Amino acid sequence: MTYRPELHVALESGVLEAPAGALLDGTTWHLFHQYRPAPGEPSRWGHVFAEEAPFEWLECDDALAPVGGEFGLRAGSVAAVGPDINLYFTSLTAGASSIRFAKYTGYDETCEVSDDPQALDPNVARHGEVITSADGFSRFRSPCVVPDWAADDKREDGHEGWLMLALSGSTENPTPVVLRSADGDTWHFDGPLTFKGNTAFPGTKDDLPAAIVSPRIIRLRDEIDGNVYDVLFFTVEAVGKESGEVAGYLVGRLQGTEFEVVSGFRRLDYGHDFTRPRNTNSTPGTFSEDFNYREACLFGLLNGRGRSDNPAVHHSWTEEGWANALTLPRLVTLQGGVLYQTPPRGLPDAVSHSKRARMWTGLLEVPAGSAVTVTLLDGHGKPATTVTHAGTELRVDRSMSRAFDETYKTDIPAVAPLTEDPENVDDSLTIVVDGTTVEIFADSGLVTMASRMYFDGGCSGFRVETNGDAEVVRSFERAGS
Repeated sequence: MTYRPELHVALESGVLEAPAGALLDGTTWHLFHQYRPAPGEPSRWGHVFAEEAPFEWLECDDALAPVGGEFGLRAGSVAAVGPDINLYFTSLTAGASSIRFAKYTGYDETCEVSDDPQALDPNVARHGEVITSADGFSRFRSPCVVPDWAADDKREDGHEGWLMLALSGSTENPTPVVLRSADGDTWHFDGPLTFKGNTAFPGTKDDLPAAIVSPRIIRLRDEIDGNVYDVLFFTVEAVGKESGEVAGYLVGRLQGTEFEVVSGFRRLDYGHDFTRPRNTNSTPGTFSEDFNYREACLFGLLNGRGRSDNPAVHHSWTEEGWANALTLPRLVTLQGGVLYQTPPRGLPDAVSHSKRARMWTGLLEVPAGSAVTVTLLDGHGKPATTVTHAGTELRVDRSMSRAFDETYKTDIPAVAPLTEDPENVDDSLTIVVDGTTVEIFADSGLVTMASRMYFDGGCSGFRVETNGDAEVVRSFERAGS
């Protein structure tokens, strides 16, 4: 029995550290990721792709590796610029970091797959530096690149040029910054990102927490008021020893370097293990004109400890030579200033065609004082985890499972608040188990919870129980063959 998930991105060998950038080209998915071949080795960029559905991933030759005086490469972003894919990455050298870019040509052809696991794709070529320092700012890193608006105040005019969000400054007190480009190659530093309105960041000091990292941005049309908004993502580091990193978002409008907040910071995921969300860009023609910002797609890292994690003590590393996985791609929509996240299309069939994955979905009625509890069973039929929907609260208890290392607080359940207006949201629950990953979607995607655990002998099924007046109206289960 292997710990490795089948439907999630997980390496054959090495330590996966973060999604670096995702691109959807028609029906082909390109996903780049930051990883180490082994703990202690320098980080580089890997590349996987999937055709038609994002469940069967093929590992390609690596896209980027450190050269010269670099001692590592960090995550960034990918975008279709002209006939190529531009890869924007963070270059680490002694005492400094800078943003550089490379071009991937011929990406619409079959990617290179060599016998050497550390071979580099010859179709990826470095093209220079984006920025090292500007206007007193330095140590630039963590770029996110998306198409820029032709006019900030006239979004119906579409896009022109490119927008980059990045970080600068110290690790302990980073500053988000904004850059822009007409062609995606030559960039202009606009200045530090500022906020108008209440950000509601956790641990706020002077409107910003001590360390917000991994800035990312998507655009969505709110299904309630019909307006297109910018959704700005951050990961907040070291909020607490028990909680690890916290990923969340703000909704508003970015004009120049100022983000006008409409809805303050909300957690993106309430599970034990979700961090570093990444947006998905697309090639021209992938979506029809009537797509119109209805939805977007996110990937995240399933490891809530962030930089404090020690992959060398993971059972998956010591027993199988790999560590960490990415989440399933999540389809996100915006309703009343709140993100809803749902699993990717085609997931039930993908689970059925897998060997070991499992999925349970139920439509529930959970009145006040009642609950539905789904127990995830290990290969011996013993409880491994419980998921409890109590109407206004969702709780995941994995205390009976093995942790990924001894620093995890496995006896502390992950808890998420559900809607304060239950009449407007259907009680529902979807649980996906794939190897060491568990992803949960509740109340039509209003709340998500991602956690990891080791199932002794794999997951053998689900046991569903009701309490009080709770009822499972209907449900279905899928399992691998």
